[in-house]
Amino acid sequence: MITYYYRNIKDDALQQLENFKVGSWVHVVNPEQSELTFLEKELDLDKGLLKDALDMYEVPRIEIEHGDVYIYTRYPFDDNDEVKTIPILFCIADKFIATISPSSPEFIQTLVQSKELFTTQKIKLLLQLVQQLNKIYNTYLNRISRDIRAKEIKLEKIKNEDIVQFVTYEGIVNDFRPVLVRTNSILDALLKSKHVTLYEKDKDLVEDIMLSNKQLIELSDDSIRTIVNIREAYSTIMTNNLNRVIKLLTSVTVILTVPTMIASIYGMNVNIPFADKPWAFFAILLFMIVVTGFLLFAFIREDFL
Repeated sequence: MITYYYRNIKDDALQQLENFKVGSWVHVVNPEQSELTFLEKELDLDKGLLKDALDMYEVPRIEIEHGDVYIYTRYPFDDNDEVKTIPILFCIADKFIATISPSSPEFIQTLVQSKELFTTQKIKLLLQLVQQLNKIYNTYLNRISRDIRAKEIKLEKIKNEDIVQFVTYEGIVNDFRPVLVRTNSILDALLKSKHVTLYEKDKDLVEDIMLSNKQLIELSDDSIRTIVNIREAYSTIMTNNLNRVIKLLTSVTVILTVPTMIASIYGMNVNIPFADKPWAFFAILLFMIVVTGFLLFAFIREDFL
C-alpha cells in the first residue's frame, strides 16, 4: 500500500493525497510487485534496493544510487508478547522522501499527528523519523533495565521463570545493540556525506541523536552485564545450596551407618556375645546412642551440619 503525505511551511496541517506530488512523503507498507514496479518506473527508485527493505533479515546500512540516499535500519515492535525488530527503509530522493517497510510502524502514525512535520523539509523529516526510532528503543531498553534491577534486588528469590525472562531480555538487547551501533555509523556517514545537505540545526540534531544512541548502547551493555552477573550469581547460589544438601545427606548417612551396622549384627540368627545377658539390649542401645552422639558432635564441630 502506498500513501502520500504532503505539507509545506504554509500549510496548517498534513494532507493525505491521492497522487504523488513533488515534496511529498511517500509511505509504502508491504508493497505488491505492481507497486514496486510503479516506484521504479514513476519515481525512479532502484527496485532491487526497495526489495532489500522487505527482507526480514536486512541489517542497518546506507546506500547511494543515482544521487538517491537509501538508509536501512530496524525498529522494535511487540509480536504476541515477543519483542522483535523489523526493517525499514528511509529514502531521500531529489523531489521527495520515502519510507518502505513490510508492516506499518506505530511511530509513523505518531509522527503523522505531529504539528512539526513538513514533508518538503526532507532532511528534517528524516531526522524526525530517526528520533522517533530512538525514543522507541529508549522506552524498551529502560523498561528492560528497570525490570532487571528489580529482580536483581531479590536475587535469592529468583525463580526459573525469571531466568527464562533474563534469557529473553538478553536476546532482545543483543538484537537492539547492533542496530544502535550501525545507526550511529549511518548518522556519522550523513554528517560527512556530500549527497545530503545538512544545516547547522540539522547537524546539531544529528549529534544529539548520536549522543542518545551512545547512551542507549551503554545502557544495553550494562543490562547485558547485569544479566550475566545475575545468572552467574544464581548458578553459584544453586551450586552452594546443592553442596549443602549433599553434605547434610552424607553426614546423616554416616551417622546412621554405625548404629545400623550394630543393629544388623545383633539381629543375626546366630550365637552372639552377651545374648543371654538381660542387660545386653540396654548396653547395646546405650553404645549406639553414644557413638551416634559422638559422630553428631564431630560433624557439627567440623561445620558439616
